[in-house]
Amino acid sequence: MRPTCLVSCHTYWHDRLSQASTTAYLGTASLAELEPRNFLQPCLLLLLREQPDHGYELAARLRPMHDGDGDAGGVYRTLRSLERLGLVRSEWQTSAVGPARRTYYITPEGVQSLEAQADGLRHTDEALHVFLERYARVVAAERRGCPEGSRDDYRGEGNGSASRVRPPRSSDRRARH
Repeated sequence: MRPTCLVSCHTYWHDRLSQASTTAYLGTASLAELEPRNFLQPCLLLLLREQPDHGYELAARLRPMHDGDGDAGGVYRTLRSLERLGLVRSEWQTSAVGPARRTYYITPEGVQSLEAQADGLRHTDEALHVFLERYARVVAAERRGCPEGSRDDYRGEGNGSASRVRPPRSSDRRARH
């Protein structure tokens, strides 16, 4: 269930996205929170913070940053959902040529939600960078013919940094006996 008040909404998205980055990094939970359909909301909020726009134009502007399947219906469903949450508002604008079109605007609550989601995405970005760096080290070690180097253990110290902790080697184990 999603909260209705502004502070709770901010906390909700921050906690959800922070949890997503942690669980994605640790591999202990589903990556559902990082799926493209869930990334659509912050993308649309960012586009609307840049400038108000019509749904069709938003879908076109979205393509460079969202790897969705180009589903304009999904964009409109998400916009309506954001509007129900009070993060977006819309107005019908009539035109001398063609039908009336709905223009979407981000609300102050939407700006705060976007800030919380961007913060969560920063944490996800950090976790992905840690993953990719570790993966690159493992692959490089294997290519050099040093598979034992690929077993190095990196454990966080609680402050976002990682320290290198080497597992004991078989020669170390024999020396202790």
